[in-house]
Amino acid sequence: MIRFSTRQGYLAGLLVCAGLIASALYLQYVKGEDPCPLCMLQRIGFIALGGLFLIAALHHPRRIGSLVYGVLMVLFALAGGAVAGRHVWLQSLPKHMVPECGPGLDFILSRFPLSKALDLVLRGSGECAEKGWTFLGLTIAGWSLVWFVLLGALALGLTAIRMRTR
Repeated sequence: MIRFSTRQGYLAGLLVCAGLIASALYLQYVKGEDPCPLCMLQRIGFIALGGLFLIAALHHPRRIGSLVYGVLMVLFALAGGAVAGRHVWLQSLPKHMVPECGPGLDFILSRFPLSKALDLVLRGSGECAEKGWTFLGLTIAGWSLVWFVLLGALALGLTAIRMRTR
């Protein structure tokens, strides 16, 4: 039986996050799929998760440290999953219920305080309802939701393993 260490698990999480960001950049710069504000928030979530996986892999924490990293990772995965879920919901709306297109994320962040900017971004806009690229019937937002769930489950699993060891 092959046994993996928690450090290898953290590195796997980092590699998944790096692969997802690389895929997003490929879709943006090679395929011309411009990200909407909700896509950008999801990218931030994957970058934050990847950073936590990297730090945990380098630190190789014991029980308490692993619990702290696990809680933080799960919180970031939940937040990212909530944004992705909102995005999927916007994409499922009938055309007559889709919100109007709004300004871009750069404009919103430069003109409004952070709390108001987040409120505007999370409401979504018409561009967030566009489906664009799909794979196996899921949009980018759908795949983001799947990956946030899987990465949160990985964080929980690694934490549970570390809590059982001495």
